[in-house]
Amino acid sequence: QVQLVESGGGLVQAGGSLRLSCAASGRTFSSYDMGWFRQAPGKEREFVATISWSGASTDYADSVKGRFTISRDTAKNTVYLQMNNLVPEDTAVYYCNAVRAYRGSYEPRFGSWGQGTQVTVSS
Repeated sequence: QVQLVESGGGLVQAGGSLRLSCAASGRTFSSYDMGWFRQAPGKEREFVATISWSGASTDYADSVKGRFTISRDTAKNTVYLQMNNLVPEDTAVYYCNAVRAYRGSYEPRFGSWGQGTQVTVSS
């Protein structure tokens, strides 16, 4: 069983920045590609960013490329999402999970989710 605890969300004005953290425990964290997903009100959860198990490669949704940066600290079993130049469309609950490639994008590997962290961007 894996436990995922997201934190770092908050209310920020458009153009601002936030850094999200995801602390993982319960499995061999370092062997998994990890990623961030988000779910806006009334919408399905969508892929945001992923980082390989080694940290050597990353990939992003087109909507966040150039603004968000994913990273990981294996020693701390933690994944981060640095979000810059935020826009109101980034407003959502953000979740982390292990990921796997699926039909040109990425899907969550684990069936269980953490509580997520709310990000609200005001215009």
